[in-house]
Amino acid sequence: MPERFTITTPIYYPNDRLHIGHAYTTVAADAIARFHRLRGDDVFFVTGTDEHGQKIEDRAGKVGKTPIAYVDEIVSDIRDLWQVLGISHDDFIRTTESRHEQVVQEVFRRLEAKGDLYLSQYEGWYCTPCESFWVEGKLVDGNCPTCGGPVARLNEESYFFRLSRYAEPLLQHIESHPDFIQPVSRRNEMIQFIRQGLEDLSVSRTSFRWGIPLPQDPRHIAYVWVDALTNYITACGYLQDPERFNRYWPADVHLVGKEIVRFHAVIWPALLLSLDLPLPKVVYGHGWLLLGEQKMSKSRGNVIDPRQLVRRYGRDAVRYYLLREVPFGSDGSYTEDALILRTNVDLANDLGNLLSRTTAMIERFTRGTIPAPSGSSLRGLADETVRRVLERLEKLQVSDAVAAIFELVKRANKFIEEEAPWQLHRSGDGRLGDVLYDLAESLRVTAVLLSPFLLDAPNAIYRQLGLGSAEGATLADAAWGGLPVGTKVERGEPIFPRIETEREDSAAVAEADKGPASPPATEKAAPAAAADETGMITIDEFQRLDLRVGTIVAASRVKGADRLLELTVDLGESDLRTIVSGIAEHYRPEELPGTQIVLVANLQPAKIRGIVSHGMILAGKTSETLQIVSPREALPAGTRIK
Repeated sequence: MPERFTITTPIYYPNDRLHIGHAYTTVAADAIARFHRLRGDDVFFVTGTDEHGQKIEDRAGKVGKTPIAYVDEIVSDIRDLWQVLGISHDDFIRTTESRHEQVVQEVFRRLEAKGDLYLSQYEGWYCTPCESFWVEGKLVDGNCPTCGGPVARLNEESYFFRLSRYAEPLLQHIESHPDFIQPVSRRNEMIQFIRQGLEDLSVSRTSFRWGIPLPQDPRHIAYVWVDALTNYITACGYLQDPERFNRYWPADVHLVGKEIVRFHAVIWPALLLSLDLPLPKVVYGHGWLLLGEQKMSKSRGNVIDPRQLVRRYGRDAVRYYLLREVPFGSDGSYTEDALILRTNVDLANDLGNLLSRTTAMIERFTRGTIPAPSGSSLRGLADETVRRVLERLEKLQVSDAVAAIFELVKRANKFIEEEAPWQLHRSGDGRLGDVLYDLAESLRVTAVLLSPFLLDAPNAIYRQLGLGSAEGATLADAAWGGLPVGTKVERGEPIFPRIETEREDSAAVAEADKGPASPPATEKAAPAAAADETGMITIDEFQRLDLRVGTIVAASRVKGADRLLELTVDLGESDLRTIVSGIAEHYRPEELPGTQIVLVANLQPAKIRGIVSHGMILAGKTSETLQIVSPREALPAGTRIK
C-alpha cells in the first residue's frame, strides 16, 4: 500500500481577490503534493476559504450584499485562479459548508465536556483585519503587533478556551519533536512565545452574526480562528468519514505564511490536544514575498495579480519564478524584471536552448533518431540529481530542489561545447552517438524531475523527444536509460521564447526583404562613424563592431517572406539569439543547424515581420550566389573576431 501524504495550505480569507503572495504559498504546496504523487504516495492536498467573521459582514454590508452572496463571487474567483495556476488540490473546503458547521459545533461540545470551555467577559483590544485579540502588553506603539494597524477596545461576553492549560504539553511536544515547527527560526520564536505565558483564548463573539452559532449558546458565534483551524480535520473526514480520517490525519505538512505560525503551532495543537487528536507532523512557516521592502497586502493596495503575469509570461514561467527565486522559508522580493531574467536565463537560454540544440543535432546528424550509446558521461550526474531532488524535497527545500535540476541542465549545455558534436559528425567519430544520447536522455530525466514544478514544459520536452506525453510519469522514470534507441524526435518551436524587453523598431520592417545588407535605423542607434573622403575608417571606429562566432541551433522560414529565415544562434555563456536573415533563397532551414557563422552581435535589435532580430550574420554575395561567412575550423560559440 502506498505511503499517504497530507498537505494543507492556509484557507484564504475571501474579502478581496487573491494576489501573488497567496499564489506563492499555494504553488509551493502544489509542487510538494505533485512530487509525492510522482513518488507514488497516496496524496491528500487541501486548500479552501475561511468565510466567516466581522470583516466579511462589514464588507458585504457596504456593497449591499448578504455575506454569502459576497463571498460566493470571490470564492469563484479563487477557484478560477487555482485552475489558471494548475493547482491540483484534492479538496477545496469552504467554512460555510454544512459539513464544516456540524464539525465546529461538535468541537465546541467536546471542548466544553473536557472542561476546557468557560463563559466570561472579554475586555481588551481587537484588530479586525487580523481577527485577533490582544492584551495591552502585546501592542506595538498602541497598534496590532501583526499588521501594524489600529486596534479597537472591546468589552463583551465571550466563551474562553483554556489555552493556558496546554503551555507545558506544547513545550514538551516541540522539544521531543524537533521537526514539528520549521524552519528553526520559527521554532525558536514559538518556544519563546509560549514561555512568556499563554493566556486563555476568547473563542466566541456576540457583536456580529456572520458565523457558526454555538450549540450550547446560540447567542454566540464561533470565533473565526477556531472555525478556520478546524477546517483541516473537517476536510479529512473528522466525525463524518472515519476511514478517510484515519487514513489522512494527522497532516504531514501545514504550509502557512510566517505571520500565522502562532495560530497553527500554538492554538491549533492545543485544540487538538483537548480533543485527544494527533498533532500535525510539521508546521512550516515560509517567508513573505515582498514588494520592495513591504509585505504585499490587500489593505495596502500593493498587490500583484498572478493572472496578469500568467497571461503575459505563461503559467510555467510564473510557477518557476515563485518556486526558484526565493529560498524557501526566507523572505524574498518580487520584481517583474527578476521574473523576466529567470525566464530568459534559466528557461529560455538553458532549458529551451538545450532542447532546441539537441533535437536539431539529432535531426541533422542521425536522421532524427535517437542513436544507440556505448557509454555515458552524464549518467552519474543525472543519478546524483535525482538523489539531491529527493533529499531536498524531503526537507521542504523547494527552491534548492529546483536549482539541483538546473545544475544538470547547465552541465548538459556545457557538455555540448566540450564535445562539439558537429566536429564529431564531420570526423566520423563514433562518440557522436554517446554524446547525443546523453543529451537527449538528460532532457528526458529533467522533464520527469520538473513535472511537479512546471506543468507544460515536461510534456513539450517529451513530445519533441518523440515520447508523447510526460503525464503519468513516476519517479522511477527518472532512472537513466529510459529513452528508447531509435525513437524519432519531433522537433518543434522553442518551448520558452525569449522575453524581449527592447523597444520594437517598426522602421526595420521596410528593410526586411533586402537580406543581410545593412542594419536597420532605430531611435537608439549610435550615429554612423564618419569616413574621410577616401571612405577609410579608423581602427577605433572598426573596434566598435562586436563580431562573434555563433552556432546555428535552429532555423525555420518566416511566414509570408520568401527571402527570410528565422535563426536561433548560440553565442555561448547562455546567450541564445534570434536573428532574422535574408538567406532563404540560398539555404534550406534543415541544413543549417550546427553551422557556425560570424555575426554583428552589438547591432540594435529590430522587429522584422513581427520577430525581434538581435544581430546580423555576415555573408559574401555575387550576382549568382551567397555564402555565409564561417570559420574554417570550429571555434567555441561566442569567440570574438578581431
